[in-house]
Amino acid sequence: MKINPLEDRLVVKPAEAESKTPTGIVLPETAKEKPTRGTVINIGPGKMLDSGKRAPLPVHVGDEVYYGKYAGTEIKVDEEKFVILRESDLLGVVTR
Repeated sequence: MKINPLEDRLVVKPAEAESKTPTGIVLPETAKEKPTRGTVINIGPGKMLDSGKRAPLPVHVGDEVYYGKYAGTEIKVDEEKFVILRESDLLGVVTR
């Protein structure tokens, strides 16, 4: 199944939560932090401007992004977790 976001929304596949601390301590499931980083899976066409044109989103499919801890809506499709975010929920794009 494919999710096609509307307007200025994008679908992100969250990164796996860290299972160890940097010092090597294994974290139980209840202590893991909610991921705030993920990979863009699909993007919407952009927000409609007053001129009738669409504002393109600043990200592309495959980009790695950071977003707010409680931003967006979590969904599950075919046992896979995704987050649907608005463009304004993005904090940054990872560049390499």
